[in-house]
Amino acid sequence: MDEGKITGLVSLDIKKAFELINHQILMSKMKDQFGIRENELNWFTSYLTDHQQVCCVNDHISSWKPIESGVPQGSILGPLMLLLYINDLPQYLKFTTPGLYADDTQIFASSDNYDELVELLNSDLKNISIDGSRITNCKPY
Repeated sequence: MDEGKITGLVSLDIKKAFELINHQILMSKMKDQFGIRENELNWFTSYLTDHQQVCCVNDHISSWKPIESGVPQGSILGPLMLLLYINDLPQYLKFTTPGLYADDTQIFASSDNYDELVELLNSDLKNISIDGSRITNCKPY
């Protein structure tokens, strides 16, 4: 940015990021990428599994449904687990630099040429897939 080049930034919102985290993939990443040991993995697995939810609207109660993916929002561990889950995102970026914070992610690039800048940003946007979750609300700046 200090070199007088054109800089582009795309702000990404990962739709339902907390709800879409696959528990098995998360545990695998925690073990393989971060060296979390078996006892701790068992604790995290216990923390995330065997939960159910019910919905009540106007005194009508739905049946209980198992929660099969996601991490608890509003918890201390939820944002941390999301960051562990998306931490490998930068390896899919060839032309841009990421900024990761929970479910808000930015990618930016610089170029001398506007058309090239757009191509750099679009090329990396095509490479982004976060284990089945969709990225929505791309906001170019």
